[in-house]
Amino acid sequence: MIDVALFGAGRIGKIHAANLFAHQGVRLKYVVDTHAPSAAALAEQYGASVTDTDTALNDASVGAVVIASSTDTHAELILRAAAAGKAIFCEKPVDLDLARARDCAAAVAAAKVPCLIGFQRRYDPTFAAVKARIDAGEIGSPEMLIVTSRDPGAPPVDYIKRSGGIFKDMLIHDFDICRWILADEVVSVHASASVLTDPAIADAGDADCTAVTLRTRSGRLCQINTTRRAAYGYDQRFEVQGSLGMLQAGNHRPTEVTAYSSKQVATDLPEHFFLERYQAAYAGEMAHFFRVITQGETPRTTVQDGVKALELADAATRSWQEGRIIAL
Repeated sequence: MIDVALFGAGRIGKIHAANLFAHQGVRLKYVVDTHAPSAAALAEQYGASVTDTDTALNDASVGAVVIASSTDTHAELILRAAAAGKAIFCEKPVDLDLARARDCAAAVAAAKVPCLIGFQRRYDPTFAAVKARIDAGEIGSPEMLIVTSRDPGAPPVDYIKRSGGIFKDMLIHDFDICRWILADEVVSVHASASVLTDPAIADAGDADCTAVTLRTRSGRLCQINTTRRAAYGYDQRFEVQGSLGMLQAGNHRPTEVTAYSSKQVATDLPEHFFLERYQAAYAGEMAHFFRVITQGETPRTTVQDGVKALELADAATRSWQEGRIIAL
């Protein structure tokens, strides 16, 4: 039995708690959150106890921590959990500051503990199938990746002000997809961005629409287009062009029913938001985390992946602000 301390009782913490509870051989022992009512409700639901950070990390029976708290807590919790010898799962990003994120990676390496970062898209069955078929050589050598990533609506402006900006908050997932699918490191980044959905986002110093081009060491190209507003739902697609063909990964819908009439052929809109779209991926990443702990499975998304994605987000932010290509 692996005892787990969960930090964060918000919407993503609730998803992880449910997946922990469903996993045999795992017990949610502690819930830690600064909002006491949320912590109490979640702990009661899954038979856990509410406690503070010190108690959770100093408890020798706790073998793993799941960090789903606010971004500004991630680095400190990673550092303290690594020093305590705990296996770590942490939501993205590692931190908003690149130097701080690198410090976390160094601490994890020194402690020799697993530290997985929550890039859940790698665990999505459709995306993972595309990756497996690329690795099997179905389309030859990958040459170009086109990523479409569109949210149905922007988060509150108060959140945007402390999010680190759209490149670190939203596109960091897409930067991870780029590295994962193309299996190559990026050497240059060019980012353009605009505010087209809400002037308040500009007042907060951020953008809501972006277009990013990345070039890898071998010359492979990736183009990412994003927006905070897609009237039709959560739009998550990509296609990979290779020397022998192309693979596409499309959206998920609530059902696959198609209605035919004399006026139209209609299907469901895409899943409305990431919680629905990546339900299977969230379950898969947590199951993988515990296989890493119990079976020694190689981690798919390491703290170093978190650092690399943050490097690209940092470069994209600078490219937009300075109006130039950033070489890495």
